[in-house]
Amino acid sequence: MRIAALLAAVVATAGIITVSVDTDPVQAAACNGYVGLTFDDGPTAGNTQNLLTALRNNGLRATMFNEGQYAAANPGLVRAQVDAGMWVGNHSYTHPHLTQQSQATMDSEISRTQTAIAGAGGGTPKLFRPPYGETNATLRAVEQKYGLTEIIWDVDSQDWNNASTDAIVAAAGRLTNGQIILMHDWPANTVAAIPRIAQGLAARGLCAGEISPSTGRAVAPGGGGGPTTGPTTPPPGGGSCTATLSAGQRWSDRYNLNIAVTGSNNWTVTLNLPSPEKVIATWNTTATWPTAQQMVAKPNGSGNNFGVTIQANGNWTWPTVSCTAA
Repeated sequence: MRIAALLAAVVATAGIITVSVDTDPVQAAACNGYVGLTFDDGPTAGNTQNLLTALRNNGLRATMFNEGQYAAANPGLVRAQVDAGMWVGNHSYTHPHLTQQSQATMDSEISRTQTAIAGAGGGTPKLFRPPYGETNATLRAVEQKYGLTEIIWDVDSQDWNNASTDAIVAAAGRLTNGQIILMHDWPANTVAAIPRIAQGLAARGLCAGEISPSTGRAVAPGGGGGPTTGPTTPPPGGGSCTATLSAGQRWSDRYNLNIAVTGSNNWTVTLNLPSPEKVIATWNTTATWPTAQQMVAKPNGSGNNFGVTIQANGNWTWPTVSCTAA
């Protein structure tokens, strides 16, 4: 038994609630990548505690996308999620089809959930998962108002559709570095799958990570994954600028990124892409490539917002970005 697990067992016997975070250096060294385990629709009085126990006992951390109505009704379970080392995200207040609602309703669903989770001790969420994965530009604008990063998923466990424990384990087996899996708080088969999910990830050198609010990808807990804003020290007599990335459309083999520059109208933005990603298209900018993995963008008269299409080639990690002003 690992030291962390042994300590957790001793503390639990004493009746003390503790955060069970695996700090075993051997396990840390074995993390060749990170994946995001996510659980929607909690916290529920009937199953959340069972789920947290299973995650803790298997050394896993996850992001819990809570509904505001349940967070308000079960504040102790929100606190239990945090005490168990989980991260808490916003999943709307009543789980409606938000894209069929007015902007005012979208705002209410998100803002009430932010308040309910914070009031229950879950902190102010930085991540938002739209119900049913349905989104549009209006919803994204409301998310931005509250400083939320929209998180969909790469793998759907189908646990909401009565998937078997074997099928849920197999779905987790398709995860690769940086990817996110959709699961839910309430299915018994999901809880039953947790030990085997943990074993499968460990066998592949993958660890359960945190979802970065900057990139929307799974990274090492506590940060990592590269910055998405790049303020720089201005040259003498010059100004400063910041370039911020946001997600655009995504396909099976490529994705769009939008880049917004603030602080200057005369800027140079540098994108450093992790290999083997490649930029295959740009818009609203003049681009050059000093190296195969670096792109330098300058204004072309189309304003301070531009975009790129990136061929993933198996690596979905976003590029790092920096900005200098003339």
